[in-house]
Formats: sequence, structure tokens, C-alpha cells
Amino acid sequence: MHIIITDAWLARTQALHLNGWKLLAAAFLASLMLMLGSVAAYHWIFLEGIRQGWPGFASVARLVQRDQAALQDAHLRANIDAMARRLGEMQARMMQIDSLGERVAGLAGLNPAEVRSTPGSGGVLVGPRPLDLGELGQAMDQLDRSATERVDWLTVIESRLFDQTIQRSLIPTELPVKDVELGSRFGLRIDPFTGQQAMHTGVDFPAEVGTPIVAAAGGVVQAQEYHPAYGNMVEIDHGNNIATRYAHASRVLVKKGDIVKRGDLIAEVGNTGRSTGPHLHFEVLVSGVPQNPARFLASNPTVANVRAQAPPHRH
Repeated sequence: MHIIITDAWLARTQALHLNGWKLLAAAFLASLMLMLGSVAAYHWIFLEGIRQGWPGFASVARLVQRDQAALQDAHLRANIDAMARRLGEMQARMMQIDSLGERVAGLAGLNPAEVRSTPGSGGVLVGPRPLDLGELGQAMDQLDRSATERVDWLTVIESRLFDQTIQRSLIPTELPVKDVELGSRFGLRIDPFTGQQAMHTGVDFPAEVGTPIVAAAGGVVQAQEYHPAYGNMVEIDHGNNIATRYAHASRVLVKKGDIVKRGDLIAEVGNTGRSTGPHLHFEVLVSGVPQNPARFLASNPTVANVRAQAPPHRH
């Protein structure tokens, strides 16, 4: 196709040569411009008709608004229902936390009934209906308060369990000498030096010189000295008026004021002081009064593996 354009003022002509592809592109562009213009005109006329209140447009506007409101209500209801299901799952999880809290509270020595922050409820489901937004908000607020109460309670339980753990770590239950047979026990016995009946205020752990001696519990070294009867001696204060004494050591590895943990190396077995052979004399004192160490060591399961045969008495 040839198109000739003539300019009368400039007295010249210009020829345009259009082939098939150019014609198709021109037709498509013209159609697109016509469609966009129609849509814009329709949109303008529709909005203008609604604003100006032209006859017939008000009913159309109400239909459109009603449809939009219905879509919005359906979308909102779907979201509320999804949130309500999620809320139910969270409430079920809170019930599991309540059950766990009751069991843990019992282990911590607390009254399990006090853990339940809300009373039990239930019954037959009659006439279920969807929650509205206000009711959902109230339920979420209640769940938030319940969660805060449970966090507070679990914090109390954690604190109590931590205190119990600390207290247990300060009770002398660790064997001060490993893998040995017990010698003389606590109580009356025949004194190896005098041959007369006398009180033995601890238990003996016969072992070779240099055998490690460890702290039976954590605490602070309150004495490290040489005693005429106990020889090289260490005393550890564990708090709550409980102390342990380690006697006849060949070498002491701690000094007064040191902080030790359960199982820390504090000395080595020896034969110093009033002793007939190398061994550890171990005492437990409560408010300064010697107690039977076996009562404390009995809570350690490894004690069951130590035979209680008594070699010749040593002090």
C-alpha cells in the first residue's frame, strides 16, 4: 500500500510505503487505543453518573456496593474462623502446659492445685455459633492473661528446682575416695592404739599413699592445717551448718578460703597424725556434731558398688 501526503504550504509531497506487517501492527494499535478509550469513557461516565445521581445509576451503585460488602464480609468471616480455630489450638496447648506444670510443681514440692490458674469448665455443646470479632478479641485477651500467669508460675517452679539443685550440690554424697573398700565405720569400735572401746566419728577409706581425695560436695575450705590426731586435715563448709573433714592426708592441694565444687581434687591419701596406715578418715559434721557419713553417701548409687568389708581398724 502506498500513501502520498501533500503539503500545500511547502509544496512538497511525502510517500509512505506500508506492507502487510505494518498494516497489521497499525490495526492492532488502533484497536488497543479504541478499547482503552472506551473503558476510560465508560468508567468516567459510570462514576460521574453515580456522583451526579443520574437516573438508573443509583440502583447499579447499590448492587455494586452490596456485592463488595458481601465479599468483604465473607473474607472477614473466613479470617475470623481461621483465627478462632487457631485460638482453639492455642487453648488446647495451654491445657497441656497446665498438666505439665502440675507434674513439675509436684516435683518441686509445690502444691500442684495452685498451678491451675483457671477453673475447669466443660459441658455439652449446644447451638454452636461463629464468634464475632469482639468475642474473639476477648478470648485472645483472656488467653494472653492466662499465658502470663503460667509464665509466672513456671518461673516460680524453675526457681524452686534451681534452689533444690543447689542444695543437693551442697550435700556431701560424693565418695571422697574412688574404687576402694570401706574400712572402719561410724560408731563404737575397739581403738587400734588403746585396745579399748571408743567412738569412731567418721568412716575410713583405706588406700595407697597418693590416692586422690575429692570434695564430697561443693563449698568453701574453712580449715587447712596439721592436727595432732587428724594429721594433714581439710575441712569444707557446705552451708546449712554442714561441713566435711578429710584427715591423715599426705598432701593437701587447697587452702583456707578456696571455693571447691563437688568432685574437685583437694588432697591425697596419706598416713599422717594418729594413724596405723595409709587411709582417709572422712567425717560429716552438722552444727559441729559428727554424723554418720553413710547416711549421706547412701544417696549416691555408686556406694552400692563399694563392699563394706572392714580391714584392720584404723583411726
